[in-house]
Amino acid sequence: MSADKLDGTVLDCLFQTIESRKGGDPTQSHTAKLFSKGTAKIAQKVGEEAVEALIEAMRGDNAALVAESSDLLYHLLVLWSDRGVDPADVWAALKAREGISGIAEKAARREAKGK
Repeated sequence: MSADKLDGTVLDCLFQTIESRKGGDPTQSHTAKLFSKGTAKIAQKVGEEAVEALIEAMRGDNAALVAESSDLLYHLLVLWSDRGVDPADVWAALKAREGISGIAEKAARREAKGK
């Protein structure tokens, strides 16, 4: 795929592939195997991949950071699928934050939670 065709839609396509693996044969699909192990294992994998990405960032190895980031995004999408989270809802939440200072956005969340 050429660089001019790379954008966020690759995540939507990956999510659809992940969704298609639900209920699949765990001996034939890594994604189906993750689903068969349940939410706790999927969440654990998200955490592991996040730590690996952080390690590579701290090491300054951008190529390894790219690889680990890819793994992290994949496992996060598996977790969303497992929990019934639609990526469109995440994209909408991100869009709603557009143009808002991170400090103001965090303050609004704290206020909404009553803290």
